[in-house]
Amino acid sequence: MHAEQIAFAVEDACRQDVRAFKPGNVSVGAPGHNMHSEDFLRSAAAIGAPLSAAGATVGARIARAVAATRQVVSCNTNLGIVLLCAPLAVARERAGDATVTPAALQGVLGDVLQGLTVADADACYGAIRQASPGGLGTAPAHDVSSAPQVTLLAAMQAAAGHDRIAREYAEGYPLVFGTGVQTLQAMRDAGVPELWALTRTFLTLAAAVPDTHVQRKHGADCARDVQMQAAGLLAEWPLQAGLAHPWQALQALDRDWKARGINPGTTADLVVASALVMRLTFSEGYNGARHETRALEVCGNAVQSA
Repeated sequence: MHAEQIAFAVEDACRQDVRAFKPGNVSVGAPGHNMHSEDFLRSAAAIGAPLSAAGATVGARIARAVAATRQVVSCNTNLGIVLLCAPLAVARERAGDATVTPAALQGVLGDVLQGLTVADADACYGAIRQASPGGLGTAPAHDVSSAPQVTLLAAMQAAAGHDRIAREYAEGYPLVFGTGVQTLQAMRDAGVPELWALTRTFLTLAAAVPDTHVQRKHGADCARDVQMQAAGLLAEWPLQAGLAHPWQALQALDRDWKARGINPGTTADLVVASALVMRLTFSEGYNGARHETRALEVCGNAVQSA
């Protein structure tokens, strides 16, 4: 796959994620946390080229993408997305022009992660400092405020216990290729439009593990509460008596979380990475329909028949 194709895949995955309604997150028509969808759309357009730069290392892609983002927005809109997508872009470049399956791409990704260097860590640390993510705090080992002494993979392994993105690095992206991609594939195969598939994938991932961004900012109890609320809505979705009620429940959850300053941002980052895998492999093929009543009806019927 050529750099231009990878760049388009990155930008398109980000754009669709902004269009998809995800409770607690910013989306088109649903601002929050002092940010608007336009911030994320500008960020999406900024990171395609640096993340797909042919021959560039993972660290260089991360650093350039964060720098490009800061040129168009003044807030952290996509650090987690950049961290997750940079190794995927390198893996797809290394896979060549041939069509690859998600499993094959994950195999190449494993080699990319194993090959990460101290220079990658240094570039990544600098990018994290530039992005200034909320709730970052300090770490007992390999803190990003200091020069790294280990490879980026080793640093991620050390942080895996309290950061989900670091754990994805450490374990070869199990949630992205497992829960995320598999949910999107199932929804696509059932004829569910992509935006509703992304919404459901978000809830599925949120219900699977506590969001570590929420945990850092609000504590473990709040993160578990968010996880249970997502699981409750997910379990309730196919049993709703009427098309409007699930949409109303999603909106109510969005209002509740945003009123409390809760932003399951790590979960959203995992959704983008999952959507990117779909575009980098033979799993692509969504229609991008809007969140309309008919789309919800199709999604509800597909889930009930699954």
